[in-house]
Amino acid sequence: MGDTTAPAGLALVQDLINTLDVESGRDSLACPDGIAAFSLRHGLGLATADLPGVQRLREALRDVCRAHTGADLDRDAVTALHRMLEDAPLVLRLDTAGRAALAPARGLAGVPALTARLAASIAVAEAEGTWQRLKACEAEDCQWAYYDRSPAGRRRWCSMQVCGSRAKMRTYRARRRGGGQDGGTPDGSAPDGSGQDGSRHDGSRQDSGAQDGGAQDGGDLR
Repeated sequence: MGDTTAPAGLALVQDLINTLDVESGRDSLACPDGIAAFSLRHGLGLATADLPGVQRLREALRDVCRAHTGADLDRDAVTALHRMLEDAPLVLRLDTAGRAALAPARGLAGVPALTARLAASIAVAEAEGTWQRLKACEAEDCQWAYYDRSPAGRRRWCSMQVCGSRAKMRTYRARRRGGGQDGGTPDGSAPDGSGQDGSRHDGSRQDSGAQDGGAQDGGDLR
């Protein structure tokens, strides 16, 4: 089974994005005590009043992670994210060994504190070359955040067995309707597993980790 869990530095970003299940519409943050539970789990100081801001931050980050699969990055989302980042300054701190690290500025609370913590993690991930491997599934009705551990870093779906198979089946059917050549297999049969209709929601969304082609990423936050 392929592990799509993000490394520790990006775990908070992934967990935040996945508080909304796009397929079912369930938003765990909006559930009773949902934001309190999320806050407690990650050592944050969020309150119920912070919910709208956290949701805006979540969706802006989802758009960025979708761009990592090759989708066009919505400029309005970038603008909104930049505004939140401007309210969440970072400072450079040194430890006793002289090692430097980015950290949220003192005095931040609520959404700005969360934004600053995420920004520090993203900056480190970008430097390490892991940020663009945190992606949001290309499937419009999914958009689940997953970490691409494939060697080439070109995975496009959170689950090849579900989202990937559905996408391939839609392409196959479109070609049949259009009178073009059948896709999927050399003999013109439907792609393997393309008839699957199972739920994507298996907790970790792990699958066989099969590789697939596609654009890698596009755009940045500048």
